[in-house]
Amino acid sequence: MQCYVYFLYSVKWNKFYVGISNDVTDRLQRHNTDQGLSIKGGIPWKLIHIIECENKSVAMLLETKIKKRGIYRYLTDNNLLPGY
Repeated sequence: MQCYVYFLYSVKWNKFYVGISNDVTDRLQRHNTDQGLSIKGGIPWKLIHIIECENKSVAMLLETKIKKRGIYRYLTDNNLLPGY
């Protein structure tokens, strides 16, 4: 089953967030309706990029790699920042 690594941005916090999901639209909606407890203070979150992976294991490995590198650094190194 396909899984996605997604990147969010909060203007309120000036912060990026990376996560994985098999339904990014639903996950973004949950983040923006106080169901994502650890990041609810950053509402509204804006979806800025999605990477499709072949399965959850691949997505989890990529998410870990991104977090170790730093989300902002990963986005800038791969020209994925749309004007932030």
